[in-house]
Amino acid sequence: MFLSFIFTAFISILKILLVVLPVLISVAYITLVERKVIASIQKREGPNFVGFFGLLQPIADGIKLLIKETLYPSHSIKLPFVFAPMFIFFINLLGWLVIPLGEGIVISDLDIGVLYLFVISSFSVYGLLIAGWCSNSKYPFLGGLRAAAQMISYDVSMGLILLSIVVTVGSMNLTQIVLAQSNIWFFIPHFPGFCLFFLSVLAETSRTPFDLPEAESELVSGYNTEYSSMMFALFFLGEYVSILLMSSLINILFLGGWTFFFPFNFLSSSFIFAIKTVFIIYLLIYIRATLPRYRYDQLMALGWLYFLPFSIAWLLISFTLVSLF
Repeated sequence: MFLSFIFTAFISILKILLVVLPVLISVAYITLVERKVIASIQKREGPNFVGFFGLLQPIADGIKLLIKETLYPSHSIKLPFVFAPMFIFFINLLGWLVIPLGEGIVISDLDIGVLYLFVISSFSVYGLLIAGWCSNSKYPFLGGLRAAAQMISYDVSMGLILLSIVVTVGSMNLTQIVLAQSNIWFFIPHFPGFCLFFLSVLAETSRTPFDLPEAESELVSGYNTEYSSMMFALFFLGEYVSILLMSSLINILFLGGWTFFFPFNFLSSSFIFAIKTVFIIYLLIYIRATLPRYRYDQLMALGWLYFLPFSIAWLLISFTLVSLF
């Protein structure tokens, strides 16, 4: 009995490592891709000195942040100040437990996977609020308040769009949602919901043009202004883990996950999943490089006056069509 328990625990830890380690490596190189793409759009070279074509730049950045001294502002509240970035990073990693990265490649194939992801994404609000409050500085505090208000506002719209997909499939299991798109991706029948969800993801992950919690022109860097060295790196990693997670979720909900059409269906399911996710991440990067930032009042008005009524309407339309046909 004891040996069986040890073996089961070992297999579970191995499965977690096989998902988490590639995610962390992907996050490191997403930052490099982002810098290269933005540099190309702005007619400059980007990082190209560390390693061939700059391929070792993320590793150099990670080592630099790891060995730098961690500074604790004298006015900060120490324990929550240290806890906040670790909490955000850990919470964003937890979301990967239910993401199917290919056919049969998932740590925990929960029947309530959609609900689990929605709850996990909501928890990161607490980390941002704690980081802004415990810094005892006006810019981080304003950034934390902005982040909380923004994420709560757009969580509502995202939840309603998720419900429209759940109503269509009849299941909250993410694998079942992917399999339901074997004939047609939900990107086509749920196109308005896809557009709304994509824009809500931009706001949820604080990406341009909705990067108000970190607005450099107003708040220096927002909730992470007082952080340095590895604690700042944990904020950075948590943000990009969240971006990768949300891009994967868009892929699963609207682009068929690992499914593909006839000429290319011989490819590995994980490879197909990765290609689609990278395409979504490229769109997020392109938007960052080309669009200006919204004002904060415009951001909140967009969420409550336009996104919320439209997402409710789309849920009702989806429910009606599924009930009739």
